Amino acid sequence: MIDINDAKIKFDQYLDGYDRQDDKIHLKITHTDCVLQAADAICRGEGVGKEDHQLALLIALLHDIGRFEQLKQFHSFQDSLFNHADFGVKVLFEDRMIEGFLADRQYDEIVKKAIQYHSVFSLSEVEGLTKQELLHCQIIRDADKLDNFRVKETEQIETIFDTPKEQVEMEEITPKIMETVKNRSSILSGDRVTHMDCWVSYLAFVFDLNFTTSFRWILERDYMNRNIDRIAYKNPETKRQMEEIRAICDEFIREKAGIPM
Repeated sequence: MIDINDAKIKFDQYLDGYDRQDDKIHLKITHTDCVLQAADAICRGEGVGKEDHQLALLIALLHDIGRFEQLKQFHSFQDSLFNHADFGVKVLFEDRMIEGFLADRQYDEIVKKAIQYHSVFSLSEVEGLTKQELLHCQIIRDADKLDNFRVKETEQIETIFDTPKEQVEMEEITPKIMETVKNRSSILSGDRVTHMDCWVSYLAFVFDLNFTTSFRWILERDYMNRNIDRIAYKNPETKRQMEEIRAICDEFIREKAGIPM
């Protein structure tokens, strides 16, 4: 039996060990709440059964539990400094914190794999997942990405990049990043050179979504346009390329949502 309300209380107690006034900690607390909402919407929209629905909410609650220690130690979201997914698995399963959130051990492998793989580049890298494990990996990955669009719309550019907005506005999109978008593919972090490359890589999250509900979520909130329009592109070529990216992404989202252009 999964008691999501009790799990939320336990999670809130865990957060008492961190500075809630820190802008990045606050961002991640809000992110967790919103990923819960997105996971709930995916489960409802895709007709997921009650047991898996509750399990998906628990995974959404815990998916970024490793981020808080990362921010406490490094004050950065860079996973090259600290793998937050691996640390989350350690805290929950090696340190047995999961027992405070979930009394029934039958779900442990599903929760562990969903958290461990929620931030890998592609699930195609992962072998041996059961049908239920794959479902939960897909739900949390979609929910996480859906809220990333909200974050990129609402959070200050300086908080996202640790760089002045004026500098980001002047930057270019490198050729490999542009080619990847044209191929309707996600962008490897190692391929990114400029902050603008990073910005485009966030938009390219749409190419890794799994559910019709997820594409409709983005369309209903107009996230693609709102994200793109957040930045005043001072580089003329970047401005032109962003319009091309807008058209490519919009066509892809509508196609996957089953909505004609």
